[in-house]
Amino acid sequence: MSEELPSPGQKVVIESGALQEILDSIRERGFTTLGPVIRDGAIIYDDIESLEELPQGWTDEQNAGKYRLVKSDRESYFAYSLGPESWKKYLQAPLRQLWTASRDGAGFQVEKQNMEMVRTAFIGVRPCDLNAISILDRILSQGVYRDPSYAAVRAGIVTIAVNCGRAGGTCFCASMRSGPRASSGFDLALTEIIDGERHYFLVDVGTQNGASFLEKAPFRTAGNAEIEAADDVSSRVVREMGRHLDTGGIRDLFSRNFDNPRWELAAAPCLTCGNCTMVCPTCFCTTVEDKTDLTGKLAERRQRWDSCFTMDFSYIHGGSIRSSQKARYRQMVTHKLGSWIDQFGVSGCVGCGRCITWCPAGIDITETVRAMREGERTQMTTFSIKESEHGNA
Repeated sequence: MSEELPSPGQKVVIESGALQEILDSIRERGFTTLGPVIRDGAIIYDDIESLEELPQGWTDEQNAGKYRLVKSDRESYFAYSLGPESWKKYLQAPLRQLWTASRDGAGFQVEKQNMEMVRTAFIGVRPCDLNAISILDRILSQGVYRDPSYAAVRAGIVTIAVNCGRAGGTCFCASMRSGPRASSGFDLALTEIIDGERHYFLVDVGTQNGASFLEKAPFRTAGNAEIEAADDVSSRVVREMGRHLDTGGIRDLFSRNFDNPRWELAAAPCLTCGNCTMVCPTCFCTTVEDKTDLTGKLAERRQRWDSCFTMDFSYIHGGSIRSSQKARYRQMVTHKLGSWIDQFGVSGCVGCGRCITWCPAGIDITETVRAMREGERTQMTTFSIKESEHGNA
C-alpha cells in the first residue's frame, strides 16, 4: 500500500488481482464472504474464499423465459448480469422456525428462535439489488412493523457492490433509477475495466469500514482517465438496456385501467406458479405454519415465504378474493409498481428483470405497462378524430 487509507467518497484504483487481498482482509475480520459462483448452469451466491471461485470468463444471455450461461471472450470476473437468486434469502430466510413448545406437566415450555447477528460480507451486489435491500430495510427494519430478526441479521452485513459492465436482456434498472451504477448503500463499489492488456477496478469508497478493507491491497488514487473510463462503462450499459418502463403517472394509469381487457390477455399464459415473486428481490410476504407431533407433546411455528399468486394468500371466510389468474397477476403488477408507493413511499420494483427471465410463460411486466399506455393513446386518438369529424359535419 503506497497511500493512507482513503476516506468515504474517494475513488481509488486496484489491479484485478488485488481483489484477493480485499477478500482476505474481510475474512480476517471474521466475516463470511458470500459471492457469485456457477452452479447447475446459473449464477448463484455462496461462500467464497478466492477469486478462482468467481465466474471469470462467463456471461449470460437472458430474455423472457430464457436464461443461458455462455463463455465470454473477455476474462471479466463480473461479466454476467443477474442470476435467479437475490440477496433477500440471506436477510429473510425462505423458511425459519419462530418457536417450539414442549408439554411440561399441565402446561407448555415455549422457546423462541431469535435470529442472531452473523458477520457476513455480500460480494458482487448489483446496484438494483442494493436498492432492493434498501427497500427491505425501509419496510422490515425501519417501518412501523419492525422485524427484529431481519434487523439482527442486517446489522451484521457489509456490502461490496459491483457496478454493471453490461446490460442483461431483461434489465430495465435505468427506468427505475436503481442502476446501472451504485450511488449509496455500499461499503465499497467496484467498476471492472479491461483496457487492452490491463485489467483493473475503479473503487468507490462508501464507508470507513469499507476503506479499512483496502488495508492490505495495493491501491492508488484514481486519475481522471480512469474515472472517465468507469463513467463510459455505465453510460454504455444505459444505452444497451434490454427493456424500458415508463413510470410517469403509473398509479393513475392503473386506477383508470382496473377493468382493462389487457389484464386478461397478459395473464392468459400465467401458470400462477409464483416464480416472479420468489425471484423478486423486494417481495417479502410470508405466512406461518403450525404443526404438532402425534403425541401432542411437541408443537412448533414456522415462517416461510408466500406469494400473492397462491390461492390461499387472499383467502378469507368464504373463499379467496383473487381466485383467477388475471386477478392475481393484476394484484402483483399494480401493487409492485403502484400502490407500493402509497404504502412505503417508494416503488417495489428495481428493474432487475428477474420476473421476466424466470417466468416460464415469458410474461413481460414492461410489455403489460407499454400496451396499456398504447391502448390509452389509441383511444384518445380515436376520440379526437371522431370529435373533429363531428365538428366538421
